[in-house]
Amino acid sequence: MKKAAKSARRPVGKATRPAATAIRAPSIAPKSGAKMIRTMSPPVQPAAADEIRIMSHKYRVGETVYYTSPTFGRAAASGSYTVVKLLPSEGDDYQYRIKSSGEAFERVAKESQLDRV
Repeated sequence: MKKAAKSARRPVGKATRPAATAIRAPSIAPKSGAKMIRTMSPPVQPAAADEIRIMSHKYRVGETVYYTSPTFGRAAASGSYTVVKLLPSEGDDYQYRIKSSGEAFERVAKESQLDRV
């Protein structure tokens, strides 16, 4: 009688849940008899050395430039400045840290606001 009682018991946590059903992705294999044909992509011409243009700063550290202040916003003193530091570009316009000998502070100017002296 003891053996019959043991076999009638359910194992805890195993048979109490329904079995999960597997989800299959749709088959992408070709239909029987059909073959997959792989074609090569057309060759790509490497760019010529004269076509590759690496952008760089127009002015160098220590160079004297003429700064033209923007017409909108704060009016700044236009005049002769020295390039102190090259800064990263903002969009397609490089930036510079410039300093005038008549001012105690430095400014940030875009390359489009500077000209050679």
